[in-house]
Amino acid sequence: MNESKLSNPAPLGLMGFGFTTILLNLANAGFFPVNGAILAMGVFYGGLAQVIAGIAEFKTGNTFGMTAFTSYGLFWLTLVTIIITPKLGWIDPPNAGFMGWYLLGWGLFTFMMWIGTFGKGKGLQFIFLTLWILFLLLAIHAWTGIDGIGKFAGWEGMVCGLSAFYVAMGEVINEAKGKVVLPI
Repeated sequence: MNESKLSNPAPLGLMGFGFTTILLNLANAGFFPVNGAILAMGVFYGGLAQVIAGIAEFKTGNTFGMTAFTSYGLFWLTLVTIIITPKLGWIDPPNAGFMGWYLLGWGLFTFMMWIGTFGKGKGLQFIFLTLWILFLLLAIHAWTGIDGIGKFAGWEGMVCGLSAFYVAMGEVINEAKGKVVLPI
């Protein structure tokens, strides 16, 4: 029987999530406004790449990875749709209160996914913990409009994105070298 080894789809999903999260949270922290580069990354790397990684995780039998990558890929696609379609006149923009509930819903999902990381690597646990906190901060910012909370969320979100970037590169480099170079 010819069994071929499947590649690990997690680094693709983690990079799609991490890189896009860093860029969006640079904007949340106030460095520049949300722009076309962030939205394009949200569609293609944050969205499409994570959905592809999630489907690939399905093939490996990893329910956690499939659920996480597919869900967060679709989060990015919905977020970009929420931002772009009102500008095109296709739908009305959601009010701040509803966006708070949207973000809180993602926070609750992320909290449950964080519980699912218990017993997995510390890097993965940290990503989901910081993502849960990020969604909570963004929901509070949406409800209150307090600029300082939004900026703090941006900084916290950059930590979350950088941690996903690190874990993704740890998985790639460790596999390429056949030993632990970056502990994850």
